[in-house]
Amino acid sequence: MNPVNHVAIIMDGNGRWGEKYKNSRNAGHKEGLKTIEKIIKTSIKHNIKFLTLYAFSTENWKRPKKEITYLFNLLENFLKNKIDDLYKQNIKVKFIGNKNFSNQLNKLLNSAEKKTLNNKKLQINIALNYGSKSELLIAFKKLQKTKFKLNEKNFVKYLQTKNIPDPDFLIRTGNTHRLSNFLLWQLAYAEIFFVKKLWPEFKEKDYEKIIQKFKSIKRNFGNINV
Repeated sequence: MNPVNHVAIIMDGNGRWGEKYKNSRNAGHKEGLKTIEKIIKTSIKHNIKFLTLYAFSTENWKRPKKEITYLFNLLENFLKNKIDDLYKQNIKVKFIGNKNFSNQLNKLLNSAEKKTLNNKKLQINIALNYGSKSELLIAFKKLQKTKFKLNEKNFVKYLQTKNIPDPDFLIRTGNTHRLSNFLLWQLAYAEIFFVKKLWPEFKEKDYEKIIQKFKSIKRNFGNINV
């Protein structure tokens, strides 16, 4: 039975859910936060140590300005109102991506990381203004400036996920079958589960089923089936 140490999720479908049921994309983003809280609880229940959530990509800046503003207001409110709860639950928060935001938001991000730095139960990595191609190029340029040899062992030290194990599996909701520039290096050997449900519709039981399915998969990593 495969252990589950790290789960990555592309939380797709918030806007479409909002348009379908509330006539508002923003309503879908707000509803999606409730799903995140459920997934965090289930991850803790299964003793999963790392959870990486794709919250905002480098390509998402193409969205309407009003929607982007709403998304970052949601994030600010979440950090102001929920970080103490996460701290009390022994949850560590880390942000990956380019922190090129307002001074106020950057302070909240840094404060959340600092407050939860020593927590051990679950580490939540939030990919914010993140693009994997950019991450890989930056890592390569940083390694080039050092005296170290260009190899896999040295290269991973310059990724934003250094000291974090690669995901065991990826979940993408929203009935879309692509990686969308997310953890392209780190997902090389991950199992991938594409889910038809939109993110606000994704329930604890759906997550549980995927965890159990992953545990029963035979993983050979290039070896021959025996």
